[in-house]
Amino acid sequence: MDIIVKGRHTSVSDRFRELAVSKLTKLERYDSKLIRIDVEVSSENNRQSAQRERVELTVHSRGPVIRAEASAEDRFAALDIALDKLEERLRRLRDRRKSYHANLRRAPAPAPSAPPAEQPAESATAEAPPQWTEEQGQEADEESIVPIPMEGEGPLVVREKFHKAAPMTVDQALFEMELVGHDFYLFRDKDTGVPSVVYKRRGYNYGVLRLIEE
Repeated sequence: MDIIVKGRHTSVSDRFRELAVSKLTKLERYDSKLIRIDVEVSSENNRQSAQRERVELTVHSRGPVIRAEASAEDRFAALDIALDKLEERLRRLRDRRKSYHANLRRAPAPAPSAPPAEQPAESATAEAPPQWTEEQGQEADEESIVPIPMEGEGPLVVREKFHKAAPMTVDQALFEMELVGHDFYLFRDKDTGVPSVVYKRRGYNYGVLRLIEE
């Protein structure tokens, strides 16, 4: 597993780099197939801010991308907070996989008197999780700053990202949204093929937006 530590508009000391590598290496106990962990450190210009140091952690594996981030007065504290969040999400993913395999073991075997027939995916006792390739399991590194023409003051500058993912159910999209710690998640619905977005509402409610052409 590779651990890449970098600073965004700030330098990173060898002490922080060594501590981050030492702590993140232990995450392999949750998943032996981890490929890479990216650690990005950034600083606020406002030195009076109580949360001026920010650490973002991104885990790449053969499954979904998992993220955690935190801000604190110093980057060492921010690393610990982000690491706690990341461990919790890795535990949830591990438990979900265990539950899936346990359901498979409990599935009844076909009657011996009848030849086994192929069943549609909908009739399976436990829905198989999406199959990711190594490339699909990682968010594409291609990222660029894109100027968008606009009238008046501008142009507006936004960041563009490309995300590769296999089609999935709403339930899986909600789970992956929690893994990356976002308030929304873009995906293609496995059943309908429609581009969709799940998002958090107030309380513990969620919503789904579907993109339908006119």
